[in-house]
Amino acid sequence: MRIETDESHDLISAEKVDGTAIYGANGDKMGHVKTVMINKRSGQVAHVVADIGSFLGMGGEYHALPWDKFTYDTDLNGYNLDVTEEQLRGGPTFREDNSRQAFDRDYETRMYGYYGSTPYFA
Repeated sequence: MRIETDESHDLISAEKVDGTAIYGANGDKMGHVKTVMINKRSGQVAHVVADIGSFLGMGGEYHALPWDKFTYDTDLNGYNLDVTEEQLRGGPTFREDNSRQAFDRDYETRMYGYYGSTPYFA
């Protein structure tokens, strides 16, 4: 089944968010949304997995970032990230080959603590 509308004024399908550009405070493109992670119980977006610095999907780093660090910019048709590139580079990262580790509670606790956000599981 195909749903005709994947976006409205206030809503967007998770499928359409994947691949959306991420911009830094200076307006430069930093990467794109790899995926959004949704809390199974609340249905709320918990965090975003951002693909930073890859070329054709290879060689980049993935960063899990709290959802509250992103705001959608209609002029850029992408997300502004409330984190500097320096902060991002110093934060928790993972590569595709160890992505399972990136979604355990210890990693999430470090990630939310690093970015000063309240964990979805708090």
